Amino acid sequence: MSDSTHFPSPSAAPAGAAANDAPPAAAVLRQFRIIFNAVKTHFRQVEKAAGIGGAQVWALSVIQQRPGIGVSELGRAMDVHQSTASNLVKALLERGLVRAVKAEQDRRAVGLFLSEAGQHLLERAPAPFSGVLPDALAGLDASTLARLEQDLGTLIAALAADEASATTPLAHL
Repeated sequence: MSDSTHFPSPSAAPAGAAANDAPPAAAVLRQFRIIFNAVKTHFRQVEKAAGIGGAQVWALSVIQQRPGIGVSELGRAMDVHQSTASNLVKALLERGLVRAVKAEQDRRAVGLFLSEAGQHLLERAPAPFSGVLPDALAGLDASTLARLEQDLGTLIAALAADEASATTPLAHL
């Protein structure tokens, strides 16, 4: 008997055939692995190119798009908790990537602006700045997003997962 009887050639079956033969739960698990790997790979590329984490790059890009934005607004724009946004800003200030300027009318209010170093960093960081998953989700139609939200809600309930982590950036996981 030839070896090909025991070990079919890689080109013998379509690339997705193994996933199609898997039980439904295994097939979906494989899809999650693909998604997580894509997210992880992008964050590694960002960190390698920019020298900072993906969440910090995203924050820089929001500040670039909205000069003078406050920390609370930044948190809302990134859909993260205000304390998370505050920690991101603190790290960016320490690295000299942003400037905090007190508002003239209300000295308690602080506006954030990109520094020259922050601008240069964004120029070498790979896009999408928000990350590949938020970018992909933003490109889906409303009905697909509604189905995903409902189905993922069912999965979250089955996991009995802590929903407090919903505002933790993926780059921090």
